[in-house]
Amino acid sequence: MPDSRPLPQIGHHRLPNRVILAPMAGVTDRPFRQLCRRLGAGLVVGEMVTSDPALWHTRKSRQRMDHRGEPGPRAVQIAGGDAAMLAEAARLNADRGAEIIDINMGCPAKKVCNKAAGSALLRDEALVAEILEAVVAAVDVPVTLKIRTGWCAASNNGVRVARLAESAGIQALAVHGRHRQQRYQGEAEYDTIAAIKQAVRIPVFANGDIDSPRKAARVLDYTGADAVMIGRGAQGNPWIFREVDHYLRHGHRCPPPDLHERASVLRGHLVALHDFYGDYMGVRIARKHLGWYLAADCRFDAGRQRALRAAFNALEYPDEQFDFIDDLFRPASDADLYRATNGISAA
Repeated sequence: MPDSRPLPQIGHHRLPNRVILAPMAGVTDRPFRQLCRRLGAGLVVGEMVTSDPALWHTRKSRQRMDHRGEPGPRAVQIAGGDAAMLAEAARLNADRGAEIIDINMGCPAKKVCNKAAGSALLRDEALVAEILEAVVAAVDVPVTLKIRTGWCAASNNGVRVARLAESAGIQALAVHGRHRQQRYQGEAEYDTIAAIKQAVRIPVFANGDIDSPRKAARVLDYTGADAVMIGRGAQGNPWIFREVDHYLRHGHRCPPPDLHERASVLRGHLVALHDFYGDYMGVRIARKHLGWYLAADCRFDAGRQRALRAAFNALEYPDEQFDFIDDLFRPASDADLYRATNGISAA
C-alpha cells in the first residue's frame, strides 16, 4: 500500500519524498550527489568534513565542501569530538551556505573513532548532549544527527541518545541498524530503529542494508520511520532512488533503466568526475565507480566483472575510459570486449 503519511520535514525544509542519500566519505562527492538528486533522491548529504578549520585548506576538504550548482537544501556533515570546535565548524559552514548541518556520530572507521569522534562518541552520553546543545545553539539552520544503535551489543543506547538529541533541538535523526563494533558485518537490525521512532517525535530515517524498493517498503512499515537513507545500495545503482520513490508512491516497481540510459548515466558520471577532480584524479576515482556499476549490472558474472574491471583500471586517460564505456554498451560487442580483456583470439 502507498504510504499516505505527510512527507518528512527538517526544520522548514519539506522533503519531496522518503528516500535520502547517506553521507559516505570518498563516495558522496558533488558529482555523485548531483546525479542521485537528478535520479530521485529527496535529500543528499555531503561527505564528512572535519570540524577542525585548520585542515580545511587541503584539497580533499575543499572538494568535500564544494556544493556549487547543487539544489537546496544543502546538507553538510561535520565530524569531531570537541563541542566548541564542532559548534564553530557548524557556524562557518552555515555562513558558507549550508542549509542543514548534520553531525556524524555513526562512522565506525578506526581513524575516526580513535580521535573520539564518529560512533565512538556514543560511549559518552554526557559529551553527546554537550555537543548537540552547542551545535544547535551556534546556528540558525536545522541540525540533524546520524548515529548507530550503540557502541557494542552490550551498550545498545540508541534510544537514550535519540531522546538526548530531541531534547537538544535536533530536527531529524538517521539511525544505522548496527552498533559500531559490527562495522558493516552481519545484517542490520531494525528493532532499535523502531524503538527509537516510538521514543521521539522528530523525524527518524532508517539506514542499513536497504538495497531494493521492496526492502525499503518493508523497513518503513516495520520501523515506522519517516524515510529510508540509502548508502551502499546506491553505489553503481543511482537509479535506486527513483525506483524506491515510485514503489512507495504507487505500490509497484517502475521499469529498470535500459542499456541506453545506463550508458548515458555512466558516461555523464565520468564526465562530471573528470571535470570536478581534473584528468589525473578523475581517471583514478572513476575506477571505483566503474567497479560498482559493473557489480550492479546483471549482464556480467563475477569472473567477467573482474576482467572488465582490471581492463578499465589499466586505462590512464579520459578518452580511453569513454571509449571503454562506449564498447561496454555497444550492442553485440560484449563478447568481443571480454575476449579482448582476457587476450582471447576471436578466431
